[in-house]
Amino acid sequence: MWDIIVFIFPYAITFTIPILITSLGGLICERSGVVNIGLEGLMIIGSFASALSISKLYPLMGVSAIWLGLLIGALAGAIFSLLHAFASVSLNANQVISGTAINMIAGALTVYFARFITGSGNIQIISGLGRYTVPVLSKIPIIGKLFFTQTYSTTWLVLLILLGSWYLIYKTPFGLRVRACGEHPQAADAAGVNVRLIRYICVLFSGAFAGLGGAAIMVTYSGEFNGSVAGLGFLALAALIFGQWKPLGILGATFFFGFASTLANVSQVVPALTQIPGLILKAFPYVVTLLALVFFSKSSQAPRASGESFEQGKN
Repeated sequence: MWDIIVFIFPYAITFTIPILITSLGGLICERSGVVNIGLEGLMIIGSFASALSISKLYPLMGVSAIWLGLLIGALAGAIFSLLHAFASVSLNANQVISGTAINMIAGALTVYFARFITGSGNIQIISGLGRYTVPVLSKIPIIGKLFFTQTYSTTWLVLLILLGSWYLIYKTPFGLRVRACGEHPQAADAAGVNVRLIRYICVLFSGAFAGLGGAAIMVTYSGEFNGSVAGLGFLALAALIFGQWKPLGILGATFFFGFASTLANVSQVVPALTQIPGLILKAFPYVVTLLALVFFSKSSQAPRASGESFEQGKN
């Protein structure tokens, strides 16, 4: 049993990281009062941008192209999220419909460009990030084998972003303004806070984080853009609700969903799981997501103004 856990755990973390960073983007966005259903589409944009940039730049730059690809993926997600910000914040459009439109546009647009550039809907990268074992720390009993072996650099990058997000939201004046905009935007406006600017910034954060999540998929376990991120953006939304809109809660929720996804993807190489029909294992993450939402939706405490348009001067 221990050997199976040690084998599965690094893969579970690998699947968790893209969900975690995307869910953190959704957290910052919803804390400001804007619901971003378009996380799935923004992940696709980030995946496409990173795949295209790495495939073109790797022969010239080597490993540096991978890190540049991650940055480009995050930037592409942030730029594309401006569509959602403009519709939701400037035009006061329905935020759910705007996010749904982002999801629909992103998949079709990226596949079109992929076909135009490569002649097919797929873009393969020459090389992604390699796994490594952290010296010294990997020797720690139990924890060392689980957390510090077969790890990716993106894991530690995202965990640093998690800590930074927690500090930003709860320990800085900007975080206080963000929470005020998501709870009482009219009161924040009366106190001199530019609610629309704060919401624009937070939507950009969500786009950048979701784009980074899509790029992380590309440089770790995927290696090929195909116009989809297999619903991980929607799992990130579920983790956001399951984690009660709190960074540490989201960490636990995303690992739960990441572990569920891992069981479906490594089932063929784990003897104990080969007896279970593949269809059940593939549906398992999404069934678990639905059950989690059913059981925890009543106790969910979303920001009070989440999803509500802001009209200056309105009581």
